Amino acid sequence: MNVSHSLARIALDIKRLQTRHHRGIDAALKPLGISLVQWDALRHLHENPDASLHDLATMTFQSDQAFGTLAQRMIDRGLLERMPGPGRAVRHRITKKGEWLRVEAQHIVDGVLKQSLAPLSAAELDQLGGLLTKLVPGGDG
Repeated sequence: MNVSHSLARIALDIKRLQTRHHRGIDAALKPLGISLVQWDALRHLHENPDASLHDLATMTFQSDQAFGTLAQRMIDRGLLERMPGPGRAVRHRITKKGEWLRVEAQHIVDGVLKQSLAPLSAAELDQLGGLLTKLVPGGDG
């Protein structure tokens, strides 16, 4: 295997980029009074309106308990509301306030990512996207 970077270095660089994105997004979202974790929950719920709490926890890389706590805090802030689901299931729905925050936060997130990835050309971004899709097929995280 002839790789110019060690696998450990590649993995570390991926983690560093992810950390830079998380910190940058969290800082940029502060004026809206929303965190990256809350925006991510709104984003996934918007994209998967019938998702169960367990599904949303999985999509956002959280335990069921942690996502349940997050959802309750978001309900208390008026960003989500509980809806009855099939059987004993409880579903969540984004409120108007939550939807407004999701859209506003998305613009901010896009700006942070655009700035972070600015050194790459359009062709390099396409290549990176293709490589990531190859490594994480069907990834929706």
